[in-house]
Amino acid sequence: MAKKLRSGFTTGTAAAAATKGALRMILEGKRPSRVRIRLLTGTDIMIAIHMCSRPKQGEAICSVIKDAGDDPDVTHKAEIGARVTLLNSGEQGGTAERVEILICGGEGVGRVTKPGLVIDPGQPAINPGPQKMIAQAIEAVLKKHHRGGTVRTEIFVPRGKKLAEKTLNARLGIIGGISILGTTGVVRPMSHDAFIATIESALSVARACGQDRVVLTTGRRSERFAQEFYGRMAPEAFIQIGDFFKLSLVSAVKRGFRQITLAVFFGKAIKMAQGVPHTHAAKSSLTLDKLSQWTLEITKDLELSREISSANTARHGFEILHEHHPEVISHVGRRIITSAERFAGPKIEIQSIIFDYDGAVAFDSQQQ
Repeated sequence: MAKKLRSGFTTGTAAAAATKGALRMILEGKRPSRVRIRLLTGTDIMIAIHMCSRPKQGEAICSVIKDAGDDPDVTHKAEIGARVTLLNSGEQGGTAERVEILICGGEGVGRVTKPGLVIDPGQPAINPGPQKMIAQAIEAVLKKHHRGGTVRTEIFVPRGKKLAEKTLNARLGIIGGISILGTTGVVRPMSHDAFIATIESALSVARACGQDRVVLTTGRRSERFAQEFYGRMAPEAFIQIGDFFKLSLVSAVKRGFRQITLAVFFGKAIKMAQGVPHTHAAKSSLTLDKLSQWTLEITKDLELSREISSANTARHGFEILHEHHPEVISHVGRRIITSAERFAGPKIEIQSIIFDYDGAVAFDSQQQ
C-alpha cells in the first residue's frame, strides 16, 4: 500500500503562529508550547512554538519551524519569527477597544522592487493571504483577553537572505530575503501550488515591466541557453515553466503577451509536440514510441524507426537523428507550435526553439 503523503504548512501560517505566540506571551506572561491557527480554508491547525523571549514590557519574540510536510521546498525547516509589540493596550468594561494592526518585514523577508506582483513596490513581500491570517491570529488573542490597541508585528526569517538565493525572487524583483506566501495556509504534497504561483507572478512582473514577449523554458539550463541566444532581452522576459506547458501559455495569453517563445531540450519538445498539457505526465517509453512513428513517416526507414524506439532516452534519440535526419527534429519543432496554438489560440505568435545538449540551436521555427 502506498504511503499517504503528509501535508505541511506555509510560511504565512508559520508567521501567523509566531505572531500569535508572541502576543499571547505578552498578555499571559508565559510561553505557549503551541498555538491554534485558523487557515484560510476555514479549518484549524495546531502549530508548535520553537522559541520565545520577552526582551521588554509590551514586547515578545516567538518563532516557528516551518514544516512543508512531504513536499519540501527551500523553506522547509526554516525558522520563521515574529517580534510583536502591543501599544496603547486597554480594557473597557469587558469589550475590546479599537484594534489597529501593523505588519512589517524584518531580517530575511524580501522587499518588492518591481511592479506586477500583488504587493506594491517598496512593501515587504508578505502576501495578502498571510497578512489576513496574521490579522486573524491577533484579533483572536485580543478578543479572548478583551483588549484593544495597536499591535505591531515584524516578521523575520534568520536565514531568509541565504534561502532566497535558491529561489527566483530576485528575478521577480523581491530583494533581500524570501516571500511570506500562502493561498490556503496548508502545503499539500505534489500540489505544485508554489511553482504555479511563481510562474504567474513572473508573467505579471514581465508584463508590468513593459514586456510584450516572453521566453518560456523548462528549467535553469535551458533558460541559460535562451538568455545567451537572446542576449539583449530583459531578464524579466525569461520564465521557467517546468512541466506546466498548457497552464503557462494560458496564463501568458490572459496577461496580454503577443509573442511567446518556447525554448526547450528535445525530451520536453517531444512531449509538447504531442500536445501533453503537463509534460511530466507523459511516460518516456510512449514519448519514444511517438518519435519512432514520426521518424518512420518522414524517413520511410524502418530500421531507423526501430532504433529510435529502442533508444535509452530522448537525448539518445536526438543524438541518432540530429546529424543525418534533422528533418525529424524540425517536425517535432513545428508540432510544438501546433500544440501551443491549441492552448494559446491562433492570435498569439508562437516560436519554438530546440537546443542540443551543448546549447546550440538545433531548430528555430523563425529560421525555417
